[in-house]
Amino acid sequence: MTNLKGKTVLLTGASRGLGLYFARALAKEQATIICVSRSQAGLDTTCDEIKALGGQGISIPFDMKNIAELSNLTHQVQETVGSVDILINNAGVEIHRAFVDYSTKEIESILVTNLISAMELTRLLLPNMIERGSGRIINIASLAGKKGVAYNSIYSASKAGLIMWNDAMRQEFAGTGIHFSAICPGYISEIGMTADSRIPAPKLAGVSIPKRVTDAVICAIKHNKAEVIVNENLITESLTKLMFAIGQISPSVVDMLYRWLGVVKLNKRRVEDWTPNRVEIGNHHK
Repeated sequence: MTNLKGKTVLLTGASRGLGLYFARALAKEQATIICVSRSQAGLDTTCDEIKALGGQGISIPFDMKNIAELSNLTHQVQETVGSVDILINNAGVEIHRAFVDYSTKEIESILVTNLISAMELTRLLLPNMIERGSGRIINIASLAGKKGVAYNSIYSASKAGLIMWNDAMRQEFAGTGIHFSAICPGYISEIGMTADSRIPAPKLAGVSIPKRVTDAVICAIKHNKAEVIVNENLITESLTKLMFAIGQISPSVVDMLYRWLGVVKLNKRRVEDWTPNRVEIGNHHK
């Protein structure tokens, strides 16, 4: 089991949403947390909470869409704290649209923030981890990456890519001391689109509290979990896994289940209620 005390964690999307919950949990474990987000004010708040809980927080404002500048970010991190023990790729963006209504800029923004930036940041940090023979990469994915979701197709594609990339990397680095984990939450209460859209998620689909996702992340780090499905409780998690297993045999059956649960209807309502420039960064989970 990995002890987090004294470990250095690089956390993207740290200024709000799940990132704030992750930071609090890591602080309680007495980790040093490098907090990355676009919002300096949000980072200041996160770091104040980390300090109050007994951890050490260091803020670095950075927009994860700036792929070309990620090498500068990693240099700054390494100059500040040296080696990174754990990377949590949490920053993300979610934009609901009918597919034909997406702009090229929106498609690029989702794919770069949710997938490409995670790949590139990991690529830049891996040489040091390889040299030390240890490291943890935690990728915050989504149930939307396990089953495509209507009116949220680009987000689904980005999270599916993250899950498959995580799976490939886990195999590529087997036996090296470097471990990869994918965390796949469903609908989450209090934060993200479920709260901000003011449109309730389908009750039968299961809605998790943020702490359940946070506990899954800490468990994945400590016990090297390859992939964690997160839903409201153990029963809904088991049913979700069963549904995805059925979907591998008969995708159309799960299509019908999603319509019956109200998932498609919910996302269509989100599109209809959408206002310009309402984009969720680092607070993106269903």
